[in-house]
This record gives sequence, structure tokens and C-alpha cells, in this order.
Amino acid sequence: MKKNKGIVVLILTVLITGFLVFTAAVGIGPTGTGAAKHIKTGLDLAGGVSITYETKAENPSASDMSDTIYKLQKRVEQYSTEAQVYQEGNNRISVEIPGATDANAILTELGKPGSLQFMDTEGNVVLEGSDVADAQGVVGEDNTTKNKQYVVSLTLTKEGAAKFAEATEANLNKQIAIVYDNETLSAPVVQSVISDGNAQITGMSSIEEAKNLAAAIRIGSLKLELQELRSNVVAAQLGTQAINTSVKAAGIGLALVILFMIIVYLIPGLVSGIALIIYVCLDLICLNAFDLTLTLPGIAGIILSIGMAVDANVIIYARIKEEIASGKSVRTSLQSGFKKAFSAIFDGNITTLIAAFVLNWLGSGSVKGFAQTLALGIVLSMFTALVVSRLIIYALYAVGVRDAKFYGKIKPREPINFLGKKKIFFAISIVLVLLAPVMMGVNQASSGKALNYSLEFVGGTSTNVTFNEDLSMDEIDSKVVPLVEDITGDANVQPTKVVNSNQVIIKTRTLSVDEREALNKAMVDNFQVDETKITTESISSTISGEMRKDAVIAVVVATLLMLVYIWFRFKDIRFASSAVLALIHDVLVVLAFYAIAKISISNTFIACMLTIVGYSINATIVIFDRIRENKGMMKKKDELATIVNASITQTLTRSIYTSLTTFIMVFLLFVMGVSSIREFALPLMVGILCGAYSSVCITGALWYVMKTKIGKNRA
Repeated sequence: MKKNKGIVVLILTVLITGFLVFTAAVGIGPTGTGAAKHIKTGLDLAGGVSITYETKAENPSASDMSDTIYKLQKRVEQYSTEAQVYQEGNNRISVEIPGATDANAILTELGKPGSLQFMDTEGNVVLEGSDVADAQGVVGEDNTTKNKQYVVSLTLTKEGAAKFAEATEANLNKQIAIVYDNETLSAPVVQSVISDGNAQITGMSSIEEAKNLAAAIRIGSLKLELQELRSNVVAAQLGTQAINTSVKAAGIGLALVILFMIIVYLIPGLVSGIALIIYVCLDLICLNAFDLTLTLPGIAGIILSIGMAVDANVIIYARIKEEIASGKSVRTSLQSGFKKAFSAIFDGNITTLIAAFVLNWLGSGSVKGFAQTLALGIVLSMFTALVVSRLIIYALYAVGVRDAKFYGKIKPREPINFLGKKKIFFAISIVLVLLAPVMMGVNQASSGKALNYSLEFVGGTSTNVTFNEDLSMDEIDSKVVPLVEDITGDANVQPTKVVNSNQVIIKTRTLSVDEREALNKAMVDNFQVDETKITTESISSTISGEMRKDAVIAVVVATLLMLVYIWFRFKDIRFASSAVLALIHDVLVVLAFYAIAKISISNTFIACMLTIVGYSINATIVIFDRIRENKGMMKKKDELATIVNASITQTLTRSIYTSLTTFIMVFLLFVMGVSSIREFALPLMVGILCGAYSSVCITGALWYVMKTKIGKNRA
């Protein structure tokens, strides 16, 4: 790059960085387009609409309720991946949709739950609503005229497809009416036999008409008939103080990370700081652009992607310092540093991106939201590290910043004999891993619960309290929540304020009769509440059995695909298997911490575990990449142990620095956050430390043992 071009790049960098910071902070135009304040947030951060339905059947079966809840969950995900559906009492279903402010509009769009039937001209029912898997209003094209047309696209279940094939064959060129609550919504003519379970209803005059019909069909396909009982607009579950302290913690953490990078890496550290600021701004703007919902678990995905963005820069600049230390010129070191770092960055990020893709594809609810924010962050972190950082550092070199002292150099160090201590490391890891089942067994024997499952997993008690005054969420967080935590002995308390009223809905683990009475007395004694205005209901888990199954399947598939990718890239299944074993090790150690500390297993638990999986696999890939590189230069088989020790030693600084910078971000959230955020940050910190330990002490040793003891190519 020539000097003039370098000057232009630096000027553009300043202008673009300023523009991105302004856009993320203030926004563009009178509406503030792109500003962080416009990011769609979940119930915990922004509130939304709460709707309670009641089944027409007085005593519905558990299986019918479960099926209806799961299907309704899928319906409401069109509004937000963070929407929640759960059972309340015996025959009620509550729906909570974040970000919404108009309950009536939601009810209109979602449709009135009722009975849906497909009937022939003689009044025979040929299809039930439960035979419909999905219905969407879309814009299509007429096959004959090629004109635009509005249609409803139907997808039937396996049983429904068989029924519909028979019905369409028997009613060719006749009408099959769609009847909803005894009202005919549409009566399309059967034009051909439909046997594949996919059908289209044509003749709509607008896309709105198509979407309304689709909504009626979707809600009518539920197992049970529902009727609206009540609807409320609710405030954020976390007060402004909790959100502000979290934002402040993130800002301080980011500043400390940038300062640390400048101190350690000098000019490259400054470049990484600029790239990191650009990354954060782009991430916030893209969250807006793609209409992604941000919640507490979503913040975990952002923290992980920030850690990976820092990691990419650490890998590059550590390589540059190595190249300078070997006697190469600064220019050659810059080129070589980016080139040699590429494979580690690419493989680490792609592996995590595979996991994010599968979690978004197969997961639901908060798992899907976590995957979306993580995937976005990974793509942007790769762009800023490999493109933005390269452009800026080459521009600085072009304008005259060429002295090696501005870039630093790594002093050569003798390889540390990590493999010589592998038996000690393995023994420590076995003890740590066994702690999980042992402590879960102890907890099961002492309290009847292996883990401290929160209401998201096992349900709980919903207490509706009408206070004498309109309390703010900050007042609820500071005065009401601590009182409830003292009575329940559990930090997983979820308060929700009903907008334009004095009502506060407090969700806790299942309370005993004595605990309910104690809570009522505390409300009366401390807030002079009228006890007759306190009501309680038992509520089901917000993470249903089907959603848990979806999450487990998604994690298993993601792990298998990561294994296949690592096998393909490293040409050795022993790399893949040792990486996955280390990943399982980290998850079990953190699970042991949950069991020992009795931290609530809430919806943030899934996000926490997924964050650790992504962090762990990325750290492992970096070391394996160096082993792969060094192994190519190996001359004798007896040098294998030396190669592994040297590779771990060469990447040790990277492992420490990346763990430290990510730890700083999470630690500040823990120190400055409210109780729910601290409960989320604490196991994350344990996972970061565990991931650093396993990547340095376990993965290389595992691969070495497999390489020397297993397979026909063993050393």
C-alpha cells in the first residue's frame, strides 16, 4: 500500500468509525434509525404483551395441554423468538410476547382460538384443524398468466396429508370449505389431487387477507379450543437500573480490554481497539437491521462474539510479534502474521458458526435467539479482524509507522513440558467431571432435586399482588424482590409489572402453603397491601418438554457436525474426538458448579452452556492449528511430544490473554449487575476458566495419547 492510499484509508477509518458510533448511539434522521435504543428486546429488558387463554374443556388432558402449548409456542415465534407460552393452573395457557405494546392488535393478528374443520359440500368433515402443521399468507405467481397473486400456503401433518389426498380425489372440481367456529372462512374449489401434504388457497384480494386467513387456520389447528380470559401490557422484568448497570459494565469492560490490548501489543493493540469499536457498533446496528430480539441470553452470545473478536486479533498480533522476533522485517511479519493466523481464526469461527446455524435451525425460544445473536457476532468479528484490522495496520505502515519497536517481539521460550504432567491433569479433570454426578446424587438424596431447577424448567407459583401505589420496576427490584428472595431462599425471582395499574406479577419456584402465607404476610406488613388483592396460581414450565428435546437434539447435531468439520479440516479424527471430549469435560465441570453452588437452572442456563461450548471449541482449535502447522515440519516420530509441548507453549500467551479479556467482560457484569445477572455471570466465569484450563492442559494431551496409542498410524 502506498503512502497516499494509506492516508486515505486512515481518514476513512476515522470518518466511518465516527459515523458508526453516532449511528449506534443516536441514530440517523428524526426517528433515530439504527440507534441501539431501537433494538427489539425481550420481556426481561423491555416488557410486552401478556395474554391468558382458557380452554373450553374444563379438564383437558395433560397431553392435550402440552401439545397445544408447544404448537402455540411455534405460532407466537413469528413475533419474537423469545416469546413464552406456559400453563397456568389446570386449564389456562399464558402467552408472553416481548416488544409488543398493543394487546388488541396481537389478539387480532394471532386470531381467536377455536375449532377448525375442512368440510365437503355434503357437510362431511374431511380434515381437522389438528391435521394442519402450518399456514402462511404469501405472494405467489399465477402459473398461466404469470401475474402476482395472494395465496395461503398450507402444510399438513403426515396423517393430514393422507386424509387430504383421499378428500381431494373424492371432491375433484368441488368445493372444500374451511369452517372456523361454525363460520365459513373460505370455500376453494379442488383443482387437482393433492397427495404431498402441501396445498395453496388462491383468490385472495390482498396479502392482508391471505395473512388473516392463514392466522385463523394456524390458531384453529391447536389441539384444544381456547377462549381469551385476559390480556395485559407488561413492563420489563429488569428495571432501568439493571439495564443501565449492565450497559455500563459492558462499556467499562470494553474500554479495559482495548487498554489492555494497547499495553500488550502497542500499535497493533490500538488497531484492534478501533476494530473492536467498529465491531460493536456494527453488531448493534445489525441487530436493528435484522430485527433480532435481544435478551439476557442474547447478551451472552454478544459477550462470546466479543471474546472471539478479541481472540482473532490476539492470534494475529501474537503471530506478528513471533515473526519480528525471528528476524523478519516488519512488512514481511505483517503479511506472514495475517497469513499464518488465518487458518486458526477461520476454523475456530466456522466451527462455532456451524453450532449457531444448527441451534437456530433445530432450537426454539431462547436457544434460537442466542444462536442468531452469536452467528451475527461471529460473521462481523471475522470481518473486522481479517479485513478492517488488516487495512488499518497496512495503512499505518504505509504512512511511516515502520519501526519494529511499535509492534513488539516475543522472546523465545523453551517449551513447557505439559505432556509430562498429563497424568496429573487427567486425574484433576476426572475428579472435576465426577463431581457433577456425585453432587447431583447428593442433592437428590438430601432435597429430592438433583439440580436447583427454576420455574422455567419445572414450573412454579405466580403471585399477583395489587399494591396501593404504582411502583416502578427499580422500586420493585430494590424493595419487593429482596423480600421475596428471603422467603423463597432463591435468587430466581421474576417480577412483571402490569402497565397502567398497581398490579405486579411475581413468579417464583413452587411455594409451599407456609411460604405462600409468609409472602402474603410480608406484602401486608411491608407495603400495607390488602390481602384480598393477592392471588396465586400454579404455572407450568416456560421451557416445555418438547423445547428441551429440541435443544438437546440441536446440541447433539451441532456437536456431531463440529466433529465432522474438525475431522475434515485436520485430516485426523483424533483431533475431532479429543476436541469433543474436552468440550464435554467443560460442560460437565460447569454442571458440577451448578450442583455445588445450587445456582438456579433457568433459561440462562442453556445460553450459558452454549456459550461455554463455543468458547471451548474455539480455544481448542487454536492449539490444534499450531500442532497441525508444527507437525508438518516434524522429522522424527519421537519429536511428537516436543511438537505438542511447543505448540501449547507458543499459544499459551494467546490462551491467557483471550481468557483474561473475556473474563473481564463477564466479571464486570457480575460485580455491577443485579442478582439475576450475577447468577448468569458466575457460571460463565467458571466456564471461561475451565475452557482455558482444558484447552491448555487437556486437549493436546488427549490428542497425543490417541495419536500414540490408537489407530494404525500411531507413533
